[in-house]
Amino acid sequence: MSVSGRSTTPARREADHPAPARRRAYAPRLALVAAASAALLTGAASPGLAAPAAPASGEAVRYVALGDSYSSGLGIPRQTDPACGRSDRNYASLVAQEAGAASFTDVTCAGADTTHMAGPQGSAAPQLDALRPDTTLVTLGVGGNDLDLAGVITRCVLVGYLAPHGSPCKTSFTLFGTDEIGSRINATAPKIDAVLDQIRARSPRARVLLVGYPSLLPDDGSSCRATIPLADGDFRWVRDEEKRLDAMLAQRAGAYGAEYVDTYGPSVGHDACTAEGVRWIEPADSDEGAGFHPNATGHRSMADAVLAALGR
Repeated sequence: MSVSGRSTTPARREADHPAPARRRAYAPRLALVAAASAALLTGAASPGLAAPAAPASGEAVRYVALGDSYSSGLGIPRQTDPACGRSDRNYASLVAQEAGAASFTDVTCAGADTTHMAGPQGSAAPQLDALRPDTTLVTLGVGGNDLDLAGVITRCVLVGYLAPHGSPCKTSFTLFGTDEIGSRINATAPKIDAVLDQIRARSPRARVLLVGYPSLLPDDGSSCRATIPLADGDFRWVRDEEKRLDAMLAQRAGAYGAEYVDTYGPSVGHDACTAEGVRWIEPADSDEGAGFHPNATGHRSMADAVLAALGR
């Protein structure tokens, strides 16, 4: 299948060691295929931690950006680190510029999950190694890859061809009364806790913002099978699962004295089903960005949400 004149490739689990010189589905993404496929994107109670004191007015902003491909700007020109799918127009770069950061370290990397915060990702060093005791601002965008939703969406596309008007993917993941994706989200919560805990230990003075995922599919649950070949009913299900992921991230941010940045709300009406020029999420690989990832306008919106949280 071809979308917007561009052929697509089968989805697969995002690699820990990204290969340069080619675009891949590193963090949650959807690549639509002739034979099917896509990739999507992105607990136990923990003792709450007090938020650090806000940096004094006029204090230099020393900013570190952590996260996956929804933070790195996969596919958006200009790619400054093709191995990690990092763009100089991602939301972190925009925030650093507009906040007047005295120092800025962007280690976001496509394909990253919570294990790559404290551990290496191929040749990339652990992202937490970028933190310093004098860091005053940290943004973190992670969690989608921990759910392994690439395989979920691949299955959704395949079963969508067999039952295009039902919700076969939802059915396949809720057999015997067990919500498999909900269980994965619950299992990811303590991993987010651990990352937030380590950020606080390494940068105790930093203001920590946990950035959620934007609206990928229509918020009203409508379908656009001509663009994204899910079964009609599975559009609503995938929407709901993304909202559950974001809700978990917001909860964990609150429990750990961090701040949650909602990027879903501002992006409603700009999902992958909308027209070119309106959408902030690309439905397939294009010159504007990677498939099922925010384009430059989407990152502009995400930056605005972060800056608003910072009071800028």
